[in-house]
Amino acid sequence: MTADAPSTPRTIAVLGATGMVGSRVISEALGRGHRVLALSRRPAGEHPGVTSVPVDAADARALREALAGSAGRPDADAVVVALRTEPVDQDFLVSTTRTVLDIAAELRIRVLVVGGAGALRSPGDEEILVADDPAYVPDALKPVAAAGVSQLRACRNHAHGDWVYLSPPALLEPGVRTGRYRRGTTTMLTTDDGRSWISAEDLAVAAVDELESPGAHTHITVAHADARGGPGPAS
Repeated sequence: MTADAPSTPRTIAVLGATGMVGSRVISEALGRGHRVLALSRRPAGEHPGVTSVPVDAADARALREALAGSAGRPDADAVVVALRTEPVDQDFLVSTTRTVLDIAAELRIRVLVVGGAGALRSPGDEEILVADDPAYVPDALKPVAAAGVSQLRACRNHAHGDWVYLSPPALLEPGVRTGRYRRGTTTMLTTDDGRSWISAEDLAVAAVDELESPGAHTHITVAHADARGGPGPAS
């Protein structure tokens, strides 16, 4: 897939605005003419089109106020949840995702969660999750993978119907924006030689594409444009 032409400008809130993914989603959204609410404990920096909103993700009231807008600040049309903790804190990740879904349901806005690869089906055996496949998740990374699985479960169990969970491939790192990527649904995508990767820049392209033109699936994944699909469904 490739990035489409600009759509109607929207206000996109990004929770986790200063992280690797969040900062690139902001850059991608700005490049397409959207307005951005950068939600983070630390200022996201000054940039035309970006409104930095200091928010503690654990503060439900502050999150609601940020997404609902106020005098001089627009309300959000969509919110991207791009949170990471080090070390991983599954309880925080799941509870914050639920809080965002609660607020989004009330405000009737779309939620895109940038989650984990562990929630995908393994390309080697579609009967198991990547989180349970030692070929992709060594013991040291099991807590991270399990947190992503729980986060997706929280989305699926929530009453808000307007959400999508975006799983990255096995490797996500800073790189080059090509504007091209392979898109799938519930099974990890790999290259012919077994690699599963994408640049954070192209993941951001896919995230903004999904906000501009929502697909039919609530769980999607992307990978470098050279990747192929595993045995699961792809779009």
